[in-house]
Amino acid sequence: MSDPSFAAIRSHYELNYEDARLRQGIGRLEFARVQEIVRRHLPGSSARVLDVGGATGIHSEWLLADGHQVQLIDPMPGHVEQAKARLGQHSRFSADVADARRLPVPNESVDLVLLFGPLYHLIERADRLRAWQEAGRVVRPGGLILGMAISRFASLFDGLARGYLFDPEFRAVVAQDLATGRHENPTGDPHWFTTAYFHRAEELAAEAVEAGLDVRETVGVEGIAHWLKHLDARWDDAADREVILQAVRATEHEPTLAGLSSHFITVAARVS
Repeated sequence: MSDPSFAAIRSHYELNYEDARLRQGIGRLEFARVQEIVRRHLPGSSARVLDVGGATGIHSEWLLADGHQVQLIDPMPGHVEQAKARLGQHSRFSADVADARRLPVPNESVDLVLLFGPLYHLIERADRLRAWQEAGRVVRPGGLILGMAISRFASLFDGLARGYLFDPEFRAVVAQDLATGRHENPTGDPHWFTTAYFHRAEELAAEAVEAGLDVRETVGVEGIAHWLKHLDARWDDAADREVILQAVRATEHEPTLAGLSSHFITVAARVS
């Protein structure tokens, strides 16, 4: 990937911040909900899954444990090396360095494609459409593509929840996010994330439709719970965790609340 923005993105992910984020604190809510949503749509117990933008294999790992065949694709060689070291003992796992816009995968060769990362790190709409189209090329007829995006309002809510919004420099970042969707972090602080495009929920679904896919649903991943940091302490209690998850499920399809989720997922199908 030769995009000028990729240097900042690469530097961010070389910190391995994202993998750790999903395994601690309220990041565990996102991780649990992604698993829940993906499992709803997996066809059987031995699906062929393409994990595009799969990083070091955090989702590939549990997909393999569930019995699926997984091919991980990531543009960062370091990520692919770590994924192979972590998961290479599985005969049902492979990993390749490649771009979501040019997948080294045969036509109609997988049952399900995950686009968890490419759709917010491809800043230009034409590139995101190309990623959707490539996913549509490699999935079998009737197969599904799950694309994840970050909410247009994520920095605004994160700034309120964690106090960043009281920093004028962060407020300038938020102002650009809200006006254009383009998120740029001038500081390099990983808590302020990295170069990305922040969607509106209806915009993500519209991209899938424009790419020739049939949208089945768009769901909020974390709901308002992601911003309520006191819930971190509740997560380790199984009963409390289920209360949190039930609250998130209750609003996952409500369009008027979609922007409250830090992330949302559009589920789309290849129709022919």
